[in-house]
Amino acid sequence: MTWWADLTERLRSRRPPLLHVATDEGSGPVVILVHGIASSSETFREVVPLLVRSHRVIALDILGFGKSPAPDGCEYRLEDHVDALAATIRSLKLREPFMLVGHSLGSLIVARFAALPRTRSSRRTRVSRVVLVGPPVYLSPAEIGDRWVRARVSAYLRAYDFLRLNKEFTLANAAIITRLLPRGIFELTERNWTPFVKSLENCIENQTLVSDIASLQLPVDVVYGTLDAFLAAGSMTVIERMRHVTMHRVDANDHLIRPRLARVLVGVIDQSEPAAPAASVRSPGPGD
Repeated sequence: MTWWADLTERLRSRRPPLLHVATDEGSGPVVILVHGIASSSETFREVVPLLVRSHRVIALDILGFGKSPAPDGCEYRLEDHVDALAATIRSLKLREPFMLVGHSLGSLIVARFAALPRTRSSRRTRVSRVVLVGPPVYLSPAEIGDRWVRARVSAYLRAYDFLRLNKEFTLANAAIITRLLPRGIFELTERNWTPFVKSLENCIENQTLVSDIASLQLPVDVVYGTLDAFLAAGSMTVIERMRHVTMHRVDANDHLIRPRLARVLVGVIDQSEPAAPAASVRSPGPGD
């Protein structure tokens, strides 16, 4: 191999990989959907059919999951996920501002992407709005004043540490959960174990979500279920007090985007103007 070919190969290997675009359909304002850890674009299976009526909907598989690449040696830091997302969005050559919707880990990814300073080369990738669904907000326990919230967050972090350090236990229980859910909603196997444990530790356990949200100069909507087991009680107080953040609580919904939460989420996306801060939206009842 010549020196030029060697240099070209090294430069190519440093480029962020392009993510798998699972859905790109519809017309109208662009909405990009980013799923969470141990999942795939199937996370939004209840959302896409409702959105394509009035939007161009783009659903991606994040780095290491679904049909997206899992690069050798990748540490799956938040920067790695964001770089791959940014490269993929650039490849789409969008000519208008777009909305970013992130679920779970996807919330952390899109918040960081939107918080990045815009450069001359990235002005065309302008985010108009951010919607975070079931964001796992975990401040460092040392930063939490309320001792009850601190104890709850500490318990979550210890549980995640246990899952990472006990591979056989985690995979065995993941297999049981996978069989109970629709295909693609939850996928944790030997194949994506490394992306899972590294993303869990480097993005969720050690996160910057609160500071990323605080730095945003655009509207942020947070949609979450009252039965979401991944949200530590009291942990979202710090973001719901921010003036540019609107909270949307969905009764009787867990961490998954089920039909009830999907309807509320699409309603939030369809809003032509940002809602007033600190609003609470109740999901439709069974008879609505």
